[in-house]
Amino acid sequence: MPHPYSRAKKAHEEKTDSGIRLQKVLAQAGFGSRRKCEILITDGRVEVDGELVTELGTRVDPAKQEIRVDGSRVRLTNKHITLALNKPKKVLSAMEDKRGRWTLRDIIGDRYERVFHMGRLDYDSEGLILMTDDGELSQHVMHPKYEVAKTYIVTVEGRVGGGVARRLVTTGVQLDDGWIKLDQCTILDQTRDFTMLRVVLHSGRNRIVRRIFGSLGFEVVRLVRTQIGPIKLGEIKPGSYRVLSQAEVDSLAKAVGL
Repeated sequence: MPHPYSRAKKAHEEKTDSGIRLQKVLAQAGFGSRRKCEILITDGRVEVDGELVTELGTRVDPAKQEIRVDGSRVRLTNKHITLALNKPKKVLSAMEDKRGRWTLRDIIGDRYERVFHMGRLDYDSEGLILMTDDGELSQHVMHPKYEVAKTYIVTVEGRVGGGVARRLVTTGVQLDDGWIKLDQCTILDQTRDFTMLRVVLHSGRNRIVRRIFGSLGFEVVRLVRTQIGPIKLGEIKPGSYRVLSQAEVDSLAKAVGL
């Protein structure tokens, strides 16, 4: 049985004032065994503070230094939690409500006490909401500077013609808080009374999709957000959620400049 002093000595050698071995940081972040992480380093796929690192003895401070593998920011898996949640109608995009309405907390329970939603959906809208306890990630996802694309399936009353759909992309409409254009607007289905469309836009303004179509005389009867950046709603059932994988979190972080 190893002497306690030998274990302490090993720990001290593993982590000193000069940092932690780079391959250990990569292994903790989910990139495989230390041996696989050593191969990542020697293959020239790892950068520290923008500099390519191929030396296996390199020590780093992951709290202060930026580490990337194949261009994606390394984030330690045991540090933060990020959820993808499918918000039903009549659920408030908040963690509590004095009026007693259902909130996101009622869906996730008390298991993740520190997570908070990144952005909102209005009370009558449905679909994808991202939640995290990572303040830096949340700030970047919600900040207009990083222009995270959001995809919605929109059902409106009336028939939206192809010319209107093109206008929303090329010219846009003027609202009381300024001009706005869609990145994409595709007609998916139509009946005599309703039109279903897929729209993509970067804006996070309040009730923006409803206001865009309302400005043209089309009332939105159903609005479902299906994607935020690279994260898709997928098969998550209404009122349920799942924990994002490290690869998904890394892709989201990369999309918002982290």
